[in-house]
Amino acid sequence: MNNKLSEVRMNQEVSQKQLATLLNVSQKTISSWEIGRTNPKPAQMQHLEDIFDIPKEEIFFTAFNYKNELNDKEVV
Repeated sequence: MNNKLSEVRMNQEVSQKQLATLLNVSQKTISSWEIGRTNPKPAQMQHLEDIFDIPKEEIFFTAFNYKNELNDKEVV
């Protein structure tokens, strides 16, 4: 899964360790999410949305968002 978690986290100046503490997971788990090796559970995605005040779809479903942007820019 391609995601923007790392970008969002760094833009809001939150370390992996701080985020891991907030979510009660390991720093290694955060790293795995950021590189797309594993994915957070739906409840964790919701918690990330609440922490960063950004819709989880913007963080985790960038491929979907990109496809929608292309559809919006189609020339008639």
